[in-house]
Amino acid sequence: MGRGQTPMIPFGDMIDNAALPRTHWRKRALLSSLGDRADAFLAHAGFDRAPWLVVAFASGIGLWFVLSSPFWWLLTIVIALLTGACGYFLWRKKDQRHELQIAIMACCLCLAFGVALVWARSEIVGAPAIERPQIARLNARILQRIEQPASGRVRLVLATRSLEDGKASKIRVNLPLEKDYPELREGAVIGLQARLMPPAPPPLPGGYDFARAAWFQGFVATGSVLGDVELLESGKESRFFSGLQRFLSSHVRNNLGGPAGHIAAAFASGDRGSISDEDDAAMRDSGLTHLLSISGLHVSAVIAGAYFIALKLFGLFPSLALRYRLPLLAAAFSALAGIGYTLLTGAEVPTVRSCIGAVLVLLALALGREPLSLRMVAVAAFVVLLIWPESLVGPSFQMSFSAVIAIVALHSAAPIRAFLAPREESSLTWMARRTAMLLLTGVVIELALMPIVLFHFHRAGVYGAFANVIAIPLVTFVSMPLIALALVLDIIGLGAPVWWCVGKSLDLLLGIAHFTASQPGSVTMLPVMSAGTFALFASGALWLGLWRGRSRLMGFVPIAVGVLIVLSTPPPDILITGDGRHVVITGEGDQLLSLRDINSDFTRDNLKELSGVDSELLSLPDWPASRCSQDFCVVELNREGKNWQILMARSRALISERNLAAACERSDIVVANRFLPRSCKPRWLKADRNMLIHSGGLSISLADQKIRSVADMQGKHGWAQHWSDGR
Repeated sequence: MGRGQTPMIPFGDMIDNAALPRTHWRKRALLSSLGDRADAFLAHAGFDRAPWLVVAFASGIGLWFVLSSPFWWLLTIVIALLTGACGYFLWRKKDQRHELQIAIMACCLCLAFGVALVWARSEIVGAPAIERPQIARLNARILQRIEQPASGRVRLVLATRSLEDGKASKIRVNLPLEKDYPELREGAVIGLQARLMPPAPPPLPGGYDFARAAWFQGFVATGSVLGDVELLESGKESRFFSGLQRFLSSHVRNNLGGPAGHIAAAFASGDRGSISDEDDAAMRDSGLTHLLSISGLHVSAVIAGAYFIALKLFGLFPSLALRYRLPLLAAAFSALAGIGYTLLTGAEVPTVRSCIGAVLVLLALALGREPLSLRMVAVAAFVVLLIWPESLVGPSFQMSFSAVIAIVALHSAAPIRAFLAPREESSLTWMARRTAMLLLTGVVIELALMPIVLFHFHRAGVYGAFANVIAIPLVTFVSMPLIALALVLDIIGLGAPVWWCVGKSLDLLLGIAHFTASQPGSVTMLPVMSAGTFALFASGALWLGLWRGRSRLMGFVPIAVGVLIVLSTPPPDILITGDGRHVVITGEGDQLLSLRDINSDFTRDNLKELSGVDSELLSLPDWPASRCSQDFCVVELNREGKNWQILMARSRALISERNLAAACERSDIVVANRFLPRSCKPRWLKADRNMLIHSGGLSISLADQKIRSVADMQGKHGWAQHWSDGR
């Protein structure tokens, strides 16, 4: 080729270098542009990576509970890892650091780690339940003793040998108080006869899943003691903290009787076993039940009091004041006090979270850093989930961290910081400003907790924010300091007057709870909220809490969608418990129709809460529109213009198969707590014993012909193997 001549390019190479690459580079440029815009948005919105990494970690744990089988768990891990790996190829400039690129990679790794962690913990701590109810004679060692005088029993956690394969196993039994004696303490070996049951699954979709909780606690059975307990070997002295907890609880109740003494024992030692059902229900319906759970309020009060006392005491010694920084010494002392209080009160999840957060606050103060931040909350959440990943799906963890995130996010908002900024004003104005802020904080906390309460308990107190305005300062600045002072004065026998003051303050607290709970409309009840709807509330709340500036307002979008779904979701038409004995029908006026009379308060309350209707149960034979005999009840329901005929068995008496088959043929739904012959063929659903042992309880909506079952909600997790394997 001569000088200055244009090189010849083959026609095929011209296509390769022109048409195809241009499309490829255009797509890559588009992806790069979108990535750069997202990166700029993250930088402008003040993206803090640490809290979102914990959110991704928690999301992985949550997905493990929601997804049904190991195939989906493994697929989730693989997809997360592949997505993180693809983060390398989103931008053309490999030498430039992108916030979005790093966030995608880190969040995907954390999500995969969350799935793997809770899966591993389930395999390590879970133990298969016994297959069927049984009465057994056991020799066992007492691992834990839980006193519940309000329920007239003591709960014993026992280590024994499995009757099926001889392996070590853990069970929990209830012992009546009249059969208890002091030698039954931790470490003792006892002989007993007990009625044992597999840990109970939810009676209905959306109910409390005790089988899941028992799985992660290692229980293979629960039950009750029959007859007397024989002491085979005396136990050693009780463990320090459990023995001290029982001593404190007993000491407080002996010095302060009645309901106030039971509340004071809960504050001092974390022992809630003596609180009556009436007081517990009043505290719950008034939005004050969080005061009974040892959490941030109590731990903060203990640590703040210990810090103040230590600072004053250390100041009395010139040698310490001249050589060391007293705030550091006081912070160390108060941290030890907080840790001791956490161990004393049982180290429950809210207490551990609060203790970790308080220690981080003390550390931040010692280092001169911002003490209250979302990073501090994220570290506390990560530590708790790392140790107990299963706590994520419990109301305790969710309510505890939601309240703290709401408080931190609210007080970090620019308008609130401006409202609380120091200024020249009168004491009255200063007090009014703080009171208004306390009320606003209470309202925000109630709004943050309401979806969680409705999801788990299907009922929530409406006036909790107003009750908390009085109750929180009362407990923080009056009741708890007085309890501490009374315990100190009891050492020299001068605590009686202070205990009287404690009783009056706690009587006021209970009075507020009962008054608030008794007001018209104080409690709202809604049908079971789906996991998807709850995820909308959770994602919206996290967006509001973790972003800064105007970007956080987009969190109201999923929350608004969730509210619309909740308000438009009708209650289920028919609820059938897993044993087939109890059937409840809604939608017929203000009444809840029940197939049988229900003597158990627990079962009655569960059926009312899961139906989302707060009304008394009416027995079907007493309802004029039903046709009932000793053996069956027939009800006709009209839903959106369609008539449904329901046939329900009431007895186990033998029925002519021909007559039963004819009745089934005329019915759309047949419900029975026994096995029905194959000749019974209803037009839509046969919920007999054969189906219910594989499905568990059922929730039926007739309008859209939708059936929800307990088995579908539990999937193939270890605690559900007793029926999911047989499906």
